[in-house]
Amino acid sequence: MSGARTSEGRWRRIRALIIKETLQVARDPSSFVVAFVLPALLLFLFGFGISFDATRLKIGLVIEETTPAARDFLSSLANTPYFDVHQAWDRRAFVDDLAAGRLNGVIVLAGDFADRLARGDTAGIQVITDGSDPNTAGLVEGYVQGAWASWLAQRAVGADVTAPGQIDIQSRFWFNPELESARFLVPGSISLIQMMIGSLLTALVVSREWERGTMEALLATPVGVFEFIVGKLVPNFVLGMFAMGVSVLASLFVFNIPLRGSITALALFTAVFLGVALSLGLLISTVARTQFIASQIAMLVAFLPGLYFSGFLFEVASMPAPLRLFARIVPAGYYVRGLQTIFLAGDIWAVILPASGVLLLMSAFLFALTVWNTRQRLD
Repeated sequence: MSGARTSEGRWRRIRALIIKETLQVARDPSSFVVAFVLPALLLFLFGFGISFDATRLKIGLVIEETTPAARDFLSSLANTPYFDVHQAWDRRAFVDDLAAGRLNGVIVLAGDFADRLARGDTAGIQVITDGSDPNTAGLVEGYVQGAWASWLAQRAVGADVTAPGQIDIQSRFWFNPELESARFLVPGSISLIQMMIGSLLTALVVSREWERGTMEALLATPVGVFEFIVGKLVPNFVLGMFAMGVSVLASLFVFNIPLRGSITALALFTAVFLGVALSLGLLISTVARTQFIASQIAMLVAFLPGLYFSGFLFEVASMPAPLRLFARIVPAGYYVRGLQTIFLAGDIWAVILPASGVLLLMSAFLFALTVWNTRQRLD
């Protein structure tokens, strides 16, 4: 009977703490700013402000001798949505514009361009790009090569030319056939949002207790460490799931990101990741007793590693070995892979389950460390 009464008292205290924390969250506008305004800003930034797609590259086309073939190639470039073409007769006309960054590249058709095509010789084109921006230079080179290959194929079809024995490569892009960068940037930004919400909310609410002097009153009650932690976690977990719902709706209806997996898999996977983020936030709160220090630590240990080492902006495989090892303990990396899989590929359990297992282990470790550190601090 005494055990039953003890258990009943524990759950009654946990329920009271959850109600108290929920009311505190509802009365605090900063919680809703972190849970809803911050996700909206990050989604807007990554969905509209950041893009790896180049749709209007400014190109200078030098035609040293005007021929029907050169004019045909000019029309082919100008009719694509990827190039904004400016024409000149001498490459020196574009030197200053290329150096000043007003042009992304220069294409040169030599004076013997048409003669070489007529003889069947190699009629190459020269592409000049600004190497100070390697990413844009690579885009210009790749897009021009694609436009050149497409133009040659159209000429061959128009001239009814066949080339037996040549290899015909037909590329197909799975999961993101349009190659839109927003389709992997938006799921990646959701991982940053969830990590930021989970760690920042819980870190702030506990440090706020210290700042306002209400922690001492709470310590005078018979609330135990486990009850205290659960009471703090549950309301913020619900708030984080609501924020996830808003992010998913924005992804589907504002950014037109496909959701090929199930809502159930997405919700369960997010719940596992939120456990890591919330436990990390509570662990921060055991170290920081002011909201300013808590927010700075959360930014340092949650947001920045998720931004740089999760793999959704920067390729982890190209990093040095020590940084690749560090990326293995960044929770956002596992969440990004799972989210991109659920959104773009579907419920691929060979990806989702291992990532969920690692996140569960991280959550259990952080929760145990938080309980131990809280006991050291409160008793």
